[in-house]
Amino acid sequence: MAAVEVRVPASSANLGPGFDVLACALGLHMELEVTETGTFEIVTDLPIARDGRNLCVRAFEALRPVDGLRFAIRSDIPLSGGLGTSAAAYVAGLVAADAMSGGGGELLSTAVALEGHPDNVAAALLGGFVVCAGASAARLDPPAGLDAVLVVPHEPVRTAKARAALPPEVPMADAVFNVGKVSQLVLGLAQGDLDLVAAGLDDRLHQPRREPLYPRSMALVRRAGELGALGATISGAGPTVLFWVRSAGAAEVAGRLERDTDGWARVLRLPFEPRGAEVR
Repeated sequence: MAAVEVRVPASSANLGPGFDVLACALGLHMELEVTETGTFEIVTDLPIARDGRNLCVRAFEALRPVDGLRFAIRSDIPLSGGLGTSAAAYVAGLVAADAMSGGGGELLSTAVALEGHPDNVAAALLGGFVVCAGASAARLDPPAGLDAVLVVPHEPVRTAKARAALPPEVPMADAVFNVGKVSQLVLGLAQGDLDLVAAGLDDRLHQPRREPLYPRSMALVRRAGELGALGATISGAGPTVLFWVRSAGAAEVAGRLERDTDGWARVLRLPFEPRGAEVR
């Protein structure tokens, strides 16, 4: 193939109790067009690297040479905030390289090696909800009647700082609590039981320990029920908050959040994305 265009969704990892295990795809996208032109070039309006450090290019180069190729990158995924921007870029580059080689490659393990953990890249590659173990992932379709509302703060938090806030060991009671909650969440998603989904969104492993990094985000998480949502979780390392809402009430929840976060965050109402990376 002399040219290929790839579309990859944003993602939210952890989903409350599923630290480094659960993730979902969201209805925001990165698009990468790769064309043989005879000259290496990166074309984008985004404030990202335009040389070999570019994540799309690095991923592509893991499978094929980049000499003589033009990379055009577009994205409506916020660059910081915990919405899987780096995972989308890695997956876009890998899928484009694989397509130009004829397709059919095993891309998840390569994406995990590039990203360093499986949750975001698995969701970006497969779509829907994913349950990860090592470099493997199982996928679930988003249940009917469930939508997402995101609160994306203007001030980012560095992922390295969020990781550093976590201890090397946690109390047994907290670990057992999260095992129970993540089991409820996965079962609720698989059965389409939104009440069970709501019951499974609590976490004791990472969100409380990172609260000093984004206190306003965690205050919103605790008010999720009051605001009309099923619940809320910190997206990835934060500070974005993912509100889980019944589709019929999504507009009302989004309106309340816009009033409550005016001046320090933007609110996005969007679907959970069933489709993963696709060649267009």
